[in-house]
Amino acid sequence: MSLSHSALEKLATFRVNNTRASQETFQNASTVLKSFKRLGDDGWAVLEQLFLASVDVGRLDVADECLRQLGKQFPHSPRVDVLTGIRMEATESPDVVLEYYAQLLDADSANAAIWKRKISVLRRTGKIEKAVEELLQLLDTFYTDVEGWLELADIYTSCNQYIPALQALSHVLLLAAQNPFYQLQFAETAYTAGDIPLALKAFLVAVEMSERDLSDKSPPVGISVRAWLGVKLCSRRLLLNSSPSASNTPVPKNLHLIEELATERVLGVYSSKNSASRAPEGRDVVVGWVGDR
Repeated sequence: MSLSHSALEKLATFRVNNTRASQETFQNASTVLKSFKRLGDDGWAVLEQLFLASVDVGRLDVADECLRQLGKQFPHSPRVDVLTGIRMEATESPDVVLEYYAQLLDADSANAAIWKRKISVLRRTGKIEKAVEELLQLLDTFYTDVEGWLELADIYTSCNQYIPALQALSHVLLLAAQNPFYQLQFAETAYTAGDIPLALKAFLVAVEMSERDLSDKSPPVGISVRAWLGVKLCSRRLLLNSSPSASNTPVPKNLHLIEELATERVLGVYSSKNSASRAPEGRDVVVGWVGDR
C-alpha cells in the first residue's frame, strides 16, 4: 500500500509547520516502509517523520526499521546521529545517552543539534545548573539561535528567576524583532517579575505590532486581545499604586487615557453584539472585572 496524495500533503504540511502530531503522522505514514523509495527525496523526509512519530507512540519496532533504512542511505550523517540519540533516549539510561552525545561533540563541537539534545536530557533529568551552563556555551557559539534563547528563558522562568528570563528574552527581541508573540512573552514575564512600567511598555508594543492590519473600528482578535488585557492590568495597577521599575522604565503621562482605551478595546471583544449566536465564553467575568473601577 502506498501513501495517498492527501496523506502526503498532510505530512508535508506538518513538516513545513514543524508540527509533530505523532498519532496522526504515524497513521498516515505507517505504510511508507515498503514504498518510500518511490517518493524520491520526499520519501526520506517522510521516513524521518515516521521515525519520530513511532518513538512518540511507542512503536519502537517501526522506529528501528526507519532508522536502519536512514542509516543505510546516509551513513555517518550528523542528522542520523541525532535520530540515533533520540532512539537511545527511549530505552537507555540518561548516563548512557549523555556519554553518546559527549562522544559526538568531541568529534564535532559545532554540532548544535546534538548539543541541544544533550541539554534536553540534562534538563529532563533535573540537572538544571548543568543544562544552563551548556546552553550558555551553546548561545555563546551560536548567538542567533532564537530557540536557544527561548529555552534559556523558559528554564529561568520555571525556576522563578524572572530577571534572568527577561535578559534572555531581550536577546530574542533583538533577533526576532517583528514577532509579536515574543513581545507578548516579554511583557508577561516583566509583569510577573514586578516591573509593571516595563510590562506596560511591552504590552503596548505587542498591541501595535498585532493591530497593524486592523481598522480602528475592528475589535481586537487573537494575540491582540491578550495584549490589551495586559495593558488594562498594568495601567490599572499603576493608577492605583505607582510601582517602581527595576529597568527605570518611565510611566506614561497619559496613563488615564491608556487605561480608558484598554477598557474600550477589551469590552469591544466581549460585547454581545460582536457574537452572532452567543456571548463569548467568560464574558460576564471579564466585563465585570474591566468595568470595576
